[in-house]
Amino acid sequence: MSAPTLTAEVSTRSHILQVARELMQTRSYLGFSFQDIAERVGIRKASLYHHFPSKESLGVAVLVEATQGFRDWAATREGPPERQLKSYFKMLRNGLGAGSRVCPAGSVVPGWDCMNEEMREAVRQLRAGQVQWLTGILRLMPQVASPDGIAAHVFALGQGALIAARATGQATDFDQAVAPAFALLGLPE
Repeated sequence: MSAPTLTAEVSTRSHILQVARELMQTRSYLGFSFQDIAERVGIRKASLYHHFPSKESLGVAVLVEATQGFRDWAATREGPPERQLKSYFKMLRNGLGAGSRVCPAGSVVPGWDCMNEEMREAVRQLRAGQVQWLTGILRLMPQVASPDGIAAHVFALGQGALIAARATGQATDFDQAVAPAFALLGLPE
């Protein structure tokens, strides 16, 4: 009898994480409550505390999951560095939903001073993982003189492009924001 309960708990927890991520990406971290999640998941608000003791712990879990998702995505990339870098922008645009969503980490930043340190560290880890991957890719490109600095720039450009596209609701605004980087890095359009 414990196996079905365990499966139901994992399923409920996964559903909670999915809903929380969607709300973070569309409303921002500060734009939803535990009540919003409970209603969408179809459970009582008090039941959320069985899975996550606080909204911050839920936010951290979403960010940890997003960081692992990026690692999993990055592990499947292969081919020339230009193709891998282009796939990064494609992942941001299409995978994260430019025009309709922002990165989960980006959704937290407006309330940075209201976040606990664990939440801030989860955001830093997501950023660090992406910048580290980007640095490794950029080091393989002889035309890039400063891979570390360009990696930080590419990350910030991607985040800013997602925010700009979200503000207008147009994925094409993402494309316009990143197009100069394609040209500077010698990426095919």
